[in-house]
Amino acid sequence: MSEDFSGKTALVTGASRGIGLGIARELLSRGAAVTITGRKADQLAEAVEQLKTTGGRVLGLQGNAGDDASREEVVARTVEEFGSLDVLVNNTGINPQFGFLMDADLNAVRKIFDVNVVAALGFTQLAWKAWMSEHGGAVVNVASIGGLRSTGVIGAYGASKAALIRLTEELAWQLGPKVRVNAVAPAVVKTKFAEALWSGREETGVQAYPMKRFGTPEDVASLVAFLCSDAASWITGETVRVDGGMLATGTAG
Repeated sequence: MSEDFSGKTALVTGASRGIGLGIARELLSRGAAVTITGRKADQLAEAVEQLKTTGGRVLGLQGNAGDDASREEVVARTVEEFGSLDVLVNNTGINPQFGFLMDADLNAVRKIFDVNVVAALGFTQLAWKAWMSEHGGAVVNVASIGGLRSTGVIGAYGASKAALIRLTEELAWQLGPKVRVNAVAPAVVKTKFAEALWSGREETGVQAYPMKRFGTPEDVASLVAFLCSDAASWITGETVRVDGGMLATGTAG
């Protein structure tokens, strides 16, 4: 079975940097045409230029994942530009709340769930209606080990990722056999988004990991590409940890 994506189209949300950008680059390197989304026009344009160096076909679409109309435009333009939508990677995630949940701004918590969970469902609905219900496809949701075990400091984010993991299982059941739906659960990955969790504490922080390092976007990207490929044709409803062994130690950081 093949891990080649030639002739296929992928949509990776929130891919102007970090894990999303790494996933887009990996799928392009395997032959896919790729649409990436991002909120900031300058970062998105820079990411598109980086990705074009692979020689693949790339479309960058600015928009807010939490906005219904924006999601609709992204899916419609992807199918219009590339003729299909075979792979959806729901990577967009936000975390504007940190610390004691009893002090949490509930509007921030609502926004976390709207972007991290509801938007993922919204993109999946649109991909299903636009292409996958008839032609099949694969969806991967980018969750977190924070959705599998409590962290004490990013509780609302972790709860949203737990909901995304549960949503993954429900969608896998409902969309099979046409569409496979899986999730990946990274630990701390060295990105701008997770900078507060690794910057300035790398030497000591990595000691908690059996692999003695934090993750990279490439670590996650190669797993996502596998789960989207034909080589994973009997895997659905699964959440795969990519955490350097962190959860094997009985903690989540």
